[in-house]
Amino acid sequence: MTASQEATSGAAVPPAWVRRPANLARALTAELVGRIVRGVYPSGTSLPAEPGLCEAFGVSRTVVREAVKLLQEKGLVQVRQGAGTMVTPPSRWNMLDELVLGASIEEDESLEILDDLVVTRRLLESDMANVAAQLATDDVLDRLRTLVDEMDRLVDDRVTYEEHDRAFHDTIMRASQNRIARAVVRSLEGQVINTARYVGKTERALCVASNQGHRRVYERVAAHDPSGAAEAMFDHITEAWLVRRGGTGDPGRLRR
Repeated sequence: MTASQEATSGAAVPPAWVRRPANLARALTAELVGRIVRGVYPSGTSLPAEPGLCEAFGVSRTVVREAVKLLQEKGLVQVRQGAGTMVTPPSRWNMLDELVLGASIEEDESLEILDDLVVTRRLLESDMANVAAQLATDDVLDRLRTLVDEMDRLVDDRVTYEEHDRAFHDTIMRASQNRIARAVVRSLEGQVINTARYVGKTERALCVASNQGHRRVYERVAAHDPSGAAEAMFDHITEAWLVRRGGTGDPGRLRR
């Protein structure tokens, strides 16, 4: 069913629950997040009234109220006295929220959301590479060199290669001592790392090329070259994503 068909049917469309969830409020919240992102309930319109939601989803008023409260916390709705529960514009949505980000990526055929995620990651990791080049100890450099050397041998083992890939980036982030930036990157990646759209192409040649980028980052960090390390990280993240995303959509925003 398309979003327009869902919108026509409104809240009467039953949820796609295989079995009744143990936590109804969270399940209802996830269902409503998906419908808002898909445009079933467009920005500037009201959610169905409380009785309608209760009837459509077979839940109590308490469950509906808790779900609406969670939607408010995610920035998707605003409760207005006398005007009902209004759906807010996407600019107010909390894109770091797991449900909001997941639903947005699912509906984003242009890959614009993932492009923005990569741009954000690139900005933060480039800065962390800059700082890591200033602060990296011999132990950190040994760890990075070991990971890069091991990845050269793991280009035919995609799963293990990716584990080492994440460990390499995390070692850089830890070395920067920027816990906030690291937490943001880990949160963003944790929500998309297993999605087909983010993983993209994974051929052996791409792993080889990717690890060349890792080695350039390592060399600049080992040389204690902050600007060089930042530039190497910027180029590595950009090039790796452009290859993984293929020819889909318009990657122009990545050139910023």
